[in-house]
Amino acid sequence: MPRRLSAASAKRFLRRQVLRAVYRADLRRPLDPHLAVYGAYWNRGVACNPAAIHAKARELAPHIRGVWVVSSRHRDRMPPGVPYVIEGSRPYWRAMATATYLVNNSSFPGGFTKRPGQRYLQTHHGTPLKTMGLDQRDYPVLAGRTDFGRILAHVAQWDFSLSANPHSTEIWDRVYPAPAHAPYERLDLGYPRNDAYFTATAEDIAKIRAELGIAEGQTALLYAPTHRDYRDGFAPDLDPEHLTRELGPEYVLLMRAHYFYGRSAAVAGAPEPTGRVRDVTAHPRVEELCLAADALITDYSSLTFDYACLDRPVVVHAPDWDAYRSTRGTYFDLLSGHPGDTPGTVTTTSGELVEAFRTGEWRSPAAASLRGAFRERFCPYDDGHAAERVVRRFFDLPG
Repeated sequence: MPRRLSAASAKRFLRRQVLRAVYRADLRRPLDPHLAVYGAYWNRGVACNPAAIHAKARELAPHIRGVWVVSSRHRDRMPPGVPYVIEGSRPYWRAMATATYLVNNSSFPGGFTKRPGQRYLQTHHGTPLKTMGLDQRDYPVLAGRTDFGRILAHVAQWDFSLSANPHSTEIWDRVYPAPAHAPYERLDLGYPRNDAYFTATAEDIAKIRAELGIAEGQTALLYAPTHRDYRDGFAPDLDPEHLTRELGPEYVLLMRAHYFYGRSAAVAGAPEPTGRVRDVTAHPRVEELCLAADALITDYSSLTFDYACLDRPVVVHAPDWDAYRSTRGTYFDLLSGHPGDTPGTVTTTSGELVEAFRTGEWRSPAAASLRGAFRERFCPYDDGHAAERVVRRFFDLPG
């Protein structure tokens, strides 16, 4: 005997059915040639490449109206004056049915129907060090919870796939194969979100540092570790209070947890940042944090590739490299020390990390040489004009 739905569940089910029926009717409406829908990080708000594209489109194509998709729990992140629709709402389905342009760094919710005449730009949201897409089939921790058929169906919607470098293009082609009947165009144009690293002025950077409470003369270290598939919750691989205590008052540590863990680094048993340790997880623009930082401490985060645009020191702190490689898989050995693979100094213990800064190894000529080779490999298209190139190509603008 079928289980009876509660009154609330029945109401939600009926609402979904009504919205889907109205959406099917909207699919018969003409496309709006002046409407673009943007999304980022599974509806977390204005961010990443779509944000940079939206900003540049407002400048170069003011006749295009941009609307963002955001989940109800993240609507407070929306900047004043930026139009948005709540995922799953009536306005959301109307926008998805009638927009000519679709831009996302992940995917749009709800299983929309891609219409002839719609143009979908997949910007991605990082350079792949870890395995992605179909390559995840070889890793049981990932394969068991990944719907590869859904991935392929999503890829079939793309008209354009954006790449930050030749390495990314090679990986995207393999792990997100386009069907023969619906090939997408590669856009080897660089990441629009990285334009800020080339256009920010000294005054801009000073303002950001002041807003973050970084005193004049202090060295700001941005610690931004990535997500681990084999761990539950945020568990940093360094003791931030110990590090700043050992380095002294001239250092300040900006802690940014991966967005999977919410808006605070003080979760899942992680220590509450205090004093010269600042929790910047909720800061809306990671690009500003990078501009403010004198060096990046990270592990396997794709932020490493973006930060390389600044040509500032990167320290890879990777105590769990073997575990990460075995459970997630990587495309090259970040810790090898080979030019092009390693962005700078590598540490695997707290003691080594402290010594790297005490001795000056973090900004030594050897570290700078590695950083230069890494930057040459992974930032060849980044020059401050990626957003303009992408906007002109995607919206078919002259020039």
